[in-house]
Amino acid sequence: MKFVLASNNAHKLEEFKRILEPMGHSIVPQNEVCPPCEIEEDGETFRENAYKKAYGIYKIVNIPTIADDSGLCVDALNNAPGVYSARYSGMGDAENNAKLLRELKDVPQEKRTARFVCNICVVMGEDNIIETQGECNGYIGFELRGENGFGYDPLFMVGEKSTAEMSPQEKDSISHRGKALERLQEKLLKLG
Repeated sequence: MKFVLASNNAHKLEEFKRILEPMGHSIVPQNEVCPPCEIEEDGETFRENAYKKAYGIYKIVNIPTIADDSGLCVDALNNAPGVYSARYSGMGDAENNAKLLRELKDVPQEKRTARFVCNICVVMGEDNIIETQGECNGYIGFELRGENGFGYDPLFMVGEKSTAEMSPQEKDSISHRGKALERLQEKLLKLG
């Protein structure tokens, strides 16, 4: 199946292609099929934001559209940054990571538990909507580690490795987005 990805994030596009293409799907970036636009992510949950993006772009292009909203939920910070993960510091990835390290400065490792959450929404028609969710549990490290991935990957530890120290395939096999997309594939296969 062919999907439009309701995102202008090149890292997300790469991950979606890497995970979905082997399943037999193709992904077209939003900017290839619709005029430049940004759907405001003002929902209070990942689910609301994923739906809003998928439905908003679907209404413009009338092609099955997939969107995700995802983020980092840190237990010691009452699940922050949550839906504000991408704009936690008001700047970019480096500043977001620096702020997270400052916020957790005096928190011991056993209390640095966290999880990445991903909600996926696919709009295939006005009344044909599929939603899934995936989570990846870990903890926040004390320093940036690794060169791969993006966002909070250099701080997000699963076992002894940060997700930025994992190969893309390793990360995809355990990641919140990988799990959500696997569940999506299961639902699509049931539809025939």
